[in-house]
Amino acid sequence: MTRDHPLALDAADALAPLRQQFSIPEGLIYLDGNSLGVLPTATAARVQQVVADEWGQGLIGSWNAAGWMALPQRIGDKIAPLVGVGPGELVVADSTSVNLFKVLSAALSLQREAAPQRTIIVSERSNFPTDLYIAESLGRQHGCTLRLVDRADDIPAALGSDTAVLMLTQVNYRSGHLHDMKALSAAAHAAGALAVWDLAHSAGALPVALAADGADYAVGCGYKYLNGGPGAPAFAWVRPAHAERAWQPLAGWHGHATPFAFEPGYQPAPGINRYLCGTPPVLAMAALECGVDTLLAAQPLGGMAALRAKSLALTRLFIDLVHSRCAGQGLTFASPDDDARRGSQVCLAFDPDSAPGRAGAAYAVVQALIARRVVGDFRAGDARDGLPDILRFGVTPLYTRFVDVWDAVEQLRQVLASSEWREPRFNQRGLVT
Repeated sequence: MTRDHPLALDAADALAPLRQQFSIPEGLIYLDGNSLGVLPTATAARVQQVVADEWGQGLIGSWNAAGWMALPQRIGDKIAPLVGVGPGELVVADSTSVNLFKVLSAALSLQREAAPQRTIIVSERSNFPTDLYIAESLGRQHGCTLRLVDRADDIPAALGSDTAVLMLTQVNYRSGHLHDMKALSAAAHAAGALAVWDLAHSAGALPVALAADGADYAVGCGYKYLNGGPGAPAFAWVRPAHAERAWQPLAGWHGHATPFAFEPGYQPAPGINRYLCGTPPVLAMAALECGVDTLLAAQPLGGMAALRAKSLALTRLFIDLVHSRCAGQGLTFASPDDDARRGSQVCLAFDPDSAPGRAGAAYAVVQALIARRVVGDFRAGDARDGLPDILRFGVTPLYTRFVDVWDAVEQLRQVLASSEWREPRFNQRGLVT
């Protein structure tokens, strides 16, 4: 294979025009959209319009005239088909962490009221730490214990008559492992538990079918594959059958049945709207809507199914190139080789033969790549749990090209073959890794 091969793939790619929606710095290979999506070209002008016209001229009248109050529902209805739910079932609000606190608390309230013996929250040890922290905190409040499973295949066996909730991130942030939502939700239900899903690394990257696959609650991130900008608002979904069975714990004015009645007593809004809390962050939501629109632009070209097919082709090319061009350089794959079990990222562990187990080697490799304008990221491991340090490369099929994958692996090959990563400048830790 030569570089002409990925160039030919790009030339034949029906999704290639979607890259024009983004402002990507010239010469940069960006493989970190699973941490922060690229800036859509429409975002700056849209945010400026909100600032100068809707806020600057319309002032408080824009809550009605510009539809600010309806932003959580309007953007939620745009996200809904991306995750397999209907209009009016999903709202945009707060952060992923705050929304997880809301939905997990509601799920635990339902379970503990109906079956007090259910005191276990099941998750995996390598789940995103914030999710585990929130589960641990809520467990204390609800009299529950967090049970962590080491291997994804062992999750069904961990579910039992004492399980209240199964809480998982659909695509594991460290390994890229894609959980079978349908099978695991069914296993949770068979054990009498509820299934709570975090879509941070799947919404916008692959087809999600929350309703069809049996999820009970879900949250998702706005700044990764939805391209909403740093700290963009997140979203929350609750299966309609559960939505009005419990209060969520952050009972704010925007989640009130009649927000402008300003009554002293709280009456939750019907349906998913009760999962709102405070005033919508209008500027951030305007940016998020531009990001979501970049995904909706793929609908005439095959939508999420076409994006998923390209994502798998990109990650398969990455895997094949690492095998053929970086053999013998100490790399091993931490992400699944099976396409059906892999999200939109390739994860590598690095253990150089000349320095077995050297702490920080993977971090240094990532820094050396960034210096060469190839942006991936590093995730630290934990020797106590047998988790290695990870080099993580996310592909975003909206804008990642096949030639980007070729060039990234070539730069990786050069960094490893030359031992450039050993240079002191690449071994200095910064605030953000």
